[in-house]
Amino acid sequence: MRVGLTGGIASGKSTVSRILTELGAVVVDADQLAREVVAGGTPGLAAVVEAFGPDVLTPAGELDRPALGAIVFADPDKRRTLEAIVHPLVRARGAALEAAAGPDAIVVHDIPLLAETGQAGTFDAVIVVDAPEETQVARMVRDRGWTESDARARIGAQATREQRLAVATHVIENTGTLEDLRRRVAEVFEELVSGG
Repeated sequence: MRVGLTGGIASGKSTVSRILTELGAVVVDADQLAREVVAGGTPGLAAVVEAFGPDVLTPAGELDRPALGAIVFADPDKRRTLEAIVHPLVRARGAALEAAAGPDAIVVHDIPLLAETGQAGTFDAVIVVDAPEETQVARMVRDRGWTESDARARIGAQATREQRLAVATHVIENTGTLEDLRRRVAEVFEELVSGG
């Protein structure tokens, strides 16, 4: 079974992903793959440098993520340019990992921008990890040291909560304790295993 997993920034999606792995799912992490496909020496990094110039490289020749982030999060057209380079590479790598998982596996594709990229229809189920915007902002300020305006800008660059919920077949609300979250993830996993 192919499952899409998404959620807004600081919704707790990474924690849900880890719990699903513990429960036996094969998790394909799009963020991790996005780092791999633009690692030093890759064709993906060469394409990013061609599009954005050498200022997005560190002195060691690696991608300078903060420098690139400052460019793409301030300009939607530049963000789309970056996505047009990275997303096809990530999808191809994810497909290869899925093929290696075997026919009976629950394969969860952890895709932060699932709603934005219109991929929901390609999955048998879509799990959305949901948290109110104020909760997301508070977590980014507390856990990441961001300013409130930076946090709200990052949220504004993503799909709205309503857009994510519209593609969900399963919603995991993450506003309680870690144990509450574990319980709900286990419920959803059992539904997936039983074909629901």
